[in-house]
Amino acid sequence: MNERKRLDPRVFKVPIDRIRAGYYSDKYFTRYVEVLKKDNKHKRALYQFFPRKDSIVVGIDEAIAILKHGTGYYKDEDKAEELFGKLLEIERKIQAAAYDYDRKILEECYKEKWDVREQLNDLWIDKWNEINVLALYDGDFAKENEPILVIEGDPVYFGYLETVLLGVIARATSTATAVKKVVEAARGKPILFFSARFDHYWVQATDGYAALKAGAFGVSTDANADYWGVESMGTIPHALIACYDGSTSKATIAFDKHIAPHVNRIVLVDWDNDCIGTTIEVLKDFYEYKIGKKFVPGITDPSEIIGTGKGKIWGVRFDTSKSLRDKSVVPKDEGSLGVCPELVWKARQKFDEIGAKDLKIIVSSGFDAKKIELFEKLQVPVDSYGVGSALLRDKIQITADIVEVDGKACAKYGRNKGDFSRLEKVIL
Repeated sequence: MNERKRLDPRVFKVPIDRIRAGYYSDKYFTRYVEVLKKDNKHKRALYQFFPRKDSIVVGIDEAIAILKHGTGYYKDEDKAEELFGKLLEIERKIQAAAYDYDRKILEECYKEKWDVREQLNDLWIDKWNEINVLALYDGDFAKENEPILVIEGDPVYFGYLETVLLGVIARATSTATAVKKVVEAARGKPILFFSARFDHYWVQATDGYAALKAGAFGVSTDANADYWGVESMGTIPHALIACYDGSTSKATIAFDKHIAPHVNRIVLVDWDNDCIGTTIEVLKDFYEYKIGKKFVPGITDPSEIIGTGKGKIWGVRFDTSKSLRDKSVVPKDEGSLGVCPELVWKARQKFDEIGAKDLKIIVSSGFDAKKIELFEKLQVPVDSYGVGSALLRDKIQITADIVEVDGKACAKYGRNKGDFSRLEKVIL
């Protein structure tokens, strides 16, 4: 038996009442189930889910959590519909009261909400134990068209969930597959997942979990880290530098004074479009602030202020826009723009010359698998890659089909039952 474990369904904060009400489901799926119910048509169908490209599959555990909560039906659907409408109305009141910080209304509404939720739950007939679920694990590789999730049971109980199941798997799988490409391109160097600013905050937990499953070293928001509980990480931002009148040194010193001691100090050094010059200036000013002695580049040993945690600088991050050429780079062609190999080579050489051999170089801005592959092919001395929007461009489609009904082959033309040998029975 595989020793891997699935995440507890409670981790995913599934909006149970909305799922059960079909709130997030395509109408044709809710109507399909409605027809089966009203026609008293009960079949044992075999559904299989598969990716349309080779993929790193993630979202399986979240799909299972949705199935666990959503497999079943309301014994009085008219009453459930009425209660759900009331629930939505209460939630809108809660939102307004929270915005206005009206505690009295909030307390009244939350009590009313839970009363309604209890009434809805009393109407729910749970059928989770009447379906059979087989699945791969989050983080598994799957080939194009290979079954990754199989559900066998009466579609009256779970058929309306197809939209939601496909969506959570497609989103996380797309992110994980993109992250895996850059992880492999980086040849073991850490990948920092910086995609949060490029999409809606609702998807941060899913994206962060998918990134970590695919091998990313770190994520940038607490929401990214929510499912696993790892600590998010980040650098000194341009905004902080701006608030210190464009002084990267002053921003770095202030950051070191006030941020938790265990956090590694990583400094963005492209503010003045002079990554090398700014880094040396920061090392000088930080040394004099911390050690209290004059710093002379090339003579003074900066190793005392380089390392992990408070009082030291762990690394610098180059984030030069792809439309700019850093001051240290000789203009040649488009390859001279942005964070280019020449910039990093020159920086590493200069840092080593002044004794900052242990200072890490993190690069970001426009990095995708192709650019990382080039840097690694050229053996550019990068310590870590920060990747953002490139990780959200490629989309993996997930498809679901019924391939058997009552134990007999029954699938649309061109679709057949796949190989289930890698799937494991889901037991919660």
